[in-house]
Amino acid sequence: MDSITLDVIKLIIIFAAIIIALKLKLKLYLAITIAIFASAIAFQITPLKCFELLWFTTTAWDTISVLLILYCITFLQRLLENRRQLKLAQQDLNGLFNNRRINATIAPIFIGLLPSAAAAVICGDIVSDACQDSLTTGEKAFVTSYYRHIPESFLPTYSSIIIMCNLSGVNVAEFVFGMIPMVIVLYILGYVFYVRKVPKETGMPASQNKLKDLGSLLLHLWTLITIIALILAFDLSVLISVAAVTIIAWFVYRFKIHEFPGFAKSAFEPVLIVNMFLVLVFKEFLTYSGVVSSLPEFFSRFSMPAFLIFALIFFFGSIVSGSTAIVTICTTIAFAAIPGSGMPLMVLLQSCSYAAMQISPTHVCLTIVVGYYKIGLGELVKKTIPVIIPFCIIVTLYYLLLIRLYHFG
Repeated sequence: MDSITLDVIKLIIIFAAIIIALKLKLKLYLAITIAIFASAIAFQITPLKCFELLWFTTTAWDTISVLLILYCITFLQRLLENRRQLKLAQQDLNGLFNNRRINATIAPIFIGLLPSAAAAVICGDIVSDACQDSLTTGEKAFVTSYYRHIPESFLPTYSSIIIMCNLSGVNVAEFVFGMIPMVIVLYILGYVFYVRKVPKETGMPASQNKLKDLGSLLLHLWTLITIIALILAFDLSVLISVAAVTIIAWFVYRFKIHEFPGFAKSAFEPVLIVNMFLVLVFKEFLTYSGVVSSLPEFFSRFSMPAFLIFALIFFFGSIVSGSTAIVTICTTIAFAAIPGSGMPLMVLLQSCSYAAMQISPTHVCLTIVVGYYKIGLGELVKKTIPVIIPFCIIVTLYYLLLIRLYHFG
């Protein structure tokens, strides 16, 4: 058996260990810790190198900033909860649409414009209130995660899309245009599988002044809107944007200095922070092992079309190491192997990577969602797989259609 096949088998065993640990009702942080130790043993990472990887992840600004963003946005959430801003925003949505299904889907999509994992917590509050007992806890977790991430499938504010456009040479606007039908498909699939179970009725009278409700909605969501504007219009980092808006919100809502310790304490959620940190460590161990970079050669041994091989590479590679890593490693190879494929290939590969991230244990947002709903990661994955499989089939057929139209044009 050659080394590449052996590495892939090791990888399968490591992920099997995660699944078994979760099946045994172990906490996610214990399951990921087991996976980290299994990775070190399987890929013969020395104790010294393990320490170096741990130290690198701990001290890396990317890690620190992610944890700070998580804390800041949780702090902001506490402020908004105290002033009932999200509850009032949901009432505004009720006034505009008077439809609980709209609340459960459109609000998370809007919040998903904010490229921060911690925003999933805010979505959880809205989805839970909109769905109530019409969905199971696992289904509500799916709706929260799935609709919050739809913007991540096509918006060029996310790192994987920016990197892929740069490496492939595909025009950003062309890619976004090409993704629009798939964004619609994503919304419909989630609706058909789960959201349609939610009653439309809110129990509230229809709005008499929708323009007023729209203005009220923007007023109650000004914090999120401002954060998004600072990121998109002024190119500020997520951390600076969230921290600045949180400070401004403190004064706008007229909190007192003696209230600060209580908010500071309640915003610190050790389980979420530890889970996120360990996921980042696990991702670093897998990247160092080199197994991700060996996936293209492994899949190339199968007799199937090149586009399908790379679709599988981006899917499974994203599950293993995250979308940014696989995009960075494999985009140039994919576009070199399939010359002239342009926008259609990027739509296919980005969609496969996006779909895989909805079930990847390295996806920090999933960690936050399952922590919020107090369920196992396996429960969320079980609800997600029936939706992403048909999506991957549809996007593959869409790629074949685009290629014909693209070449014809």
